Amino acid sequence: MKQEIIIAGFGGQGVLSMGKILAYSALMEGKEVTWMPSYGPEQRGGTANVTVIISNERISSPVLNEYDIAVILNQPSMDKFEAKVKTGGILIYDGYGIHKPVRRTDLHVYRIDAMDAATQLNMQKTFNMIVLGGLLKMVPMMTLDSVLTGLKKTLPERHHGLIPANEAAIKKGMEIIRENELGKAVF
Repeated sequence: MKQEIIIAGFGGQGVLSMGKILAYSALMEGKEVTWMPSYGPEQRGGTANVTVIISNERISSPVLNEYDIAVILNQPSMDKFEAKVKTGGILIYDGYGIHKPVRRTDLHVYRIDAMDAATQLNMQKTFNMIVLGGLLKMVPMMTLDSVLTGLKKTLPERHHGLIPANEAAIKKGMEIIRENELGKAVF
């Protein structure tokens, strides 16, 4: 098993944290991992992305030109990364941040309304965990226990009281993600 993943959106959406939690979770299960963040100097509000590779075998390079999975949280990231998903790959997007339909029909496309769910639940700070839950529902790369352990490793100890809310957000994401028909965006 080898998953080459890009997670992309605006700085402040928890893109890098989501990648780090994925990486730690995979390490908890004894997998080989790379985590390579990329962001501009503006961080919050600017674009950010992270590449995560999870494999059962050694990883030769963390640099990728194509991805098995793309998690896209804003239109600039969709414009940049949609074409870089491998044929037959998975594209997951948040309906709030995308205003142009997905063009490709050779992908498995999933929509998750994470921003809407986070707002309805008054849990805006768990937006990225809702998205992560959707990803893990579609591609169960690791167990929820490993993800919670990864979350505990990445959160400062003073924030460990937030782990139950993050677990609830992950479960919510698993409930609300849905596949688009024929790769078309649902608006």
